[in-house]
Amino acid sequence: MGWDAKDVALLKRLWAAGQSAAQIARRLGYSRNAVCGMLTRSGLKRGHKPPTARPKIRPPPKLRPASSAALVRRVEKKVSRSTAEKQQPKEFSKQQLYAILAEAVRNTG
Repeated sequence: MGWDAKDVALLKRLWAAGQSAAQIARRLGYSRNAVCGMLTRSGLKRGHKPPTARPKIRPPPKLRPASSAALVRRVEKKVSRSTAEKQQPKEFSKQQLYAILAEAVRNTG
């Protein structure tokens, strides 16, 4: 399906009136992509819309110079005694391990 001169003229008029490509496509019976393609080939553009809001442009925050002492100093992680004891595995004697194993066998049936 090609574009007639009448359709192209109506397309230009509707585009100049401010209608969207989807609205024009519904009116002419073409797809939106076909309308966008014809607008591109015809060299029609909307132009730039004025901004609706006036954003305040702020300068980027100034970075404070870092002191060399702060960069060099390391902080050791403090660990409480209870936490340190929990992290280390408890050691069992051979006799205790055999007793735990025997109890496990009795419990499993």
